[in-house]
Amino acid sequence: MKFTWGTGIVLAFAAFIVFILYFVYLASTDNQANHDLVSREYYKEELAYQKEIDAEQNALAYAKATALIKTKEGLQITLPENIDFKGIQGKVSLYRPSNQHLDFDLPVSLSNKHLLIPDKQLLDGRWDIRISWSVKDRDYLIKKSITY
Repeated sequence: MKFTWGTGIVLAFAAFIVFILYFVYLASTDNQANHDLVSREYYKEELAYQKEIDAEQNALAYAKATALIKTKEGLQITLPENIDFKGIQGKVSLYRPSNQHLDFDLPVSLSNKHLLIPDKQLLDGRWDIRISWSVKDRDYLIKKSITY
């Protein structure tokens, strides 16, 4: 059998395809790769996304007055003065993009405008924070990202 340039091109394409498939196989079977989803109920949450947009619009006036301050005790969330603290119901969700096992929720229970998240619950790195609350059947949502 004679080795022509056409045979060489076909062999080069075949070798390239085998090379790519080998790396696809390695990437899909690697146990060190983290394949966590952002949310386990992504599609269910997508259906309620308009409510989330409305809650963010309701909270626009409060978003600039909401402060996240790192103290030696932990992360202090300061809410605006003009919120009625007695009728508030909600939660603070902390999402760690790099590790889903570090995610946690805290109920919003305020006696004043401050909420403290203890330092022992927060590791250094990026956190996405969602502060959601309801007052008199009106929902509010503030999203912030910090590097702790």
